[in-house]
Amino acid sequence: MYELLFWRYQDGIYLNHHLVYEAIIEEQEVEGLEELPVTVILNRINTLFSQWEKVDDNSWKNNKGKGAFQIKTTPQSIQIDCYGTEGKIMNQLVDALAEFNCPLYDPQVPERYDEMSE
Repeated sequence: MYELLFWRYQDGIYLNHHLVYEAIIEEQEVEGLEELPVTVILNRINTLFSQWEKVDDNSWKNNKGKGAFQIKTTPQSIQIDCYGTEGKIMNQLVDALAEFNCPLYDPQVPERYDEMSE
């Protein structure tokens, strides 16, 4: 499994990314994060992956190749767990969230890819 996390800071707020990540996976609300248009984001992903089998409301499976992913949401975050998913597909997910100004936090590295990162 490869985990992708997305959230958006409120203006003027910039927190320790790893601490934010830990709070998100514990499903805690984080002061300083914006609420996301979760339904709109899920609809966008559903449109992008309309050729994939939708296993349930939050899971997609590629029947014409390898890979699957599951999305977990909170009002402040989107977590995408990828299973055997190719890098180009993960990049499509990253690009989709970038449309909503939600940069990627990659906990495997760990690094957040936004304009504030060095």
